[in-house]
Amino acid sequence: MSRRLTPPCQWCGREIADSEVGRRRRYCRQSCRQRAYEHRNSVKGTGIPEDSVVLTVQEVADLSDRWFAARCAAEDVATAVAEGADSIELSDLTAILVKLTRDAERLR
Repeated sequence: MSRRLTPPCQWCGREIADSEVGRRRRYCRQSCRQRAYEHRNSVKGTGIPEDSVVLTVQEVADLSDRWFAARCAAEDVATAVAEGADSIELSDLTAILVKLTRDAERLR
């Protein structure tokens, strides 16, 4: 069986567990679905588009920190390649990089 590629949760950006039946899920859990509903209702009549992403200052700082960590990990991989690191070290570094970039995808 082939697994369908699912986009991340539309609210938090986490990976969504896919099922083979029915339509694709848009949210990873009920609480994310509820937060998205609350957000849509809170921007009604304000002139802010419904599909806007509104983040608190803390959420922006956290997102920035996650992207900084991912960039540092990418630089570590580049340095290891330039220095001729062995495949085990490169495998470990890329696993860290993948984890950090997945974390960085989350908006909240």
